[in-house]
Amino acid sequence: MRIRFTKMQGAGNDFVVLDETRGTLGLTAAQYRFLADRHFGVGADQILTVRPPSKGAAEGVDFQYVIHNADGGEVEQCGNGARCFMRFVREHHLTDKDTVRVETLAGIIEPRMGEDGRVTVDMGPPIFEPARVPFDTAGLDPQPTGSWHTWHLALGTHADSAIVSVAVLSMGNPHAVQVVDNVDTAPVARQGPQIEHHPRFAQRVNAGFMQVVDRTHVRLRVFERGAGETLACGTGACAAVVAGIRLGLLERRVDVQTHGGVLTIGWEGEGHPVLMTGPATTVFEGDIEVPELP
Repeated sequence: MRIRFTKMQGAGNDFVVLDETRGTLGLTAAQYRFLADRHFGVGADQILTVRPPSKGAAEGVDFQYVIHNADGGEVEQCGNGARCFMRFVREHHLTDKDTVRVETLAGIIEPRMGEDGRVTVDMGPPIFEPARVPFDTAGLDPQPTGSWHTWHLALGTHADSAIVSVAVLSMGNPHAVQVVDNVDTAPVARQGPQIEHHPRFAQRVNAGFMQVVDRTHVRLRVFERGAGETLACGTGACAAVVAGIRLGLLERRVDVQTHGGVLTIGWEGEGHPVLMTGPATTVFEGDIEVPELP
């Protein structure tokens, strides 16, 4: 099967974008993994698919946004991808709107194209209830910090296993954020997989490592569920800023420096949506022969 694709990136988080507005391709998890493979496929952190609204979609929804990680698994949300999604539907003349309503597994989001070419996405309000993350708190005591709390998480069963302090929330997908002194020396490669697969997270989790530079500026690295460390993670940036605000470390609007670029995150507090602004760039387009894979 030969398919058309667009390669895009948002702050270095890279994607293969597929247009299924005229019919679904019916790709398998193995075929998504093939497309994401940087040696044999196109190469990407996630595969993004544009579809018409589902039959049960709310009134006024323009598109459905489907996301598969590099490991082939479908996930609820991808913030950097949402910005690329907006640029894609505009550049491919699927809409002429400046703002679109898009359904995801996590709910409705509203990307908006700005005059400066950057895209702002209303990511919806964060979710703090552990059961909805989901996060198992049985036997754990919350550690009060600021107006919120963190959780002590043991990364192993041995007496000398590392214990990290994480803020846990969902931005439509689960995040565990820890504050570190320096992201350059943070043990992302070692602790990232341990946190991602920690048994207290039934659906695994994205592990964020945040360095607070000042109250309006942080540095961030994220080990993403199903993708490993990426150059940027949009929902990870949202989760980190929300956690920093609730822990009393940050102001309401923060620039997040990732390896791939800067994202600007704004949040006015509980009950309000998180707004993420950043770049979205088309890299190239092409066709690729996708093998028949189960």
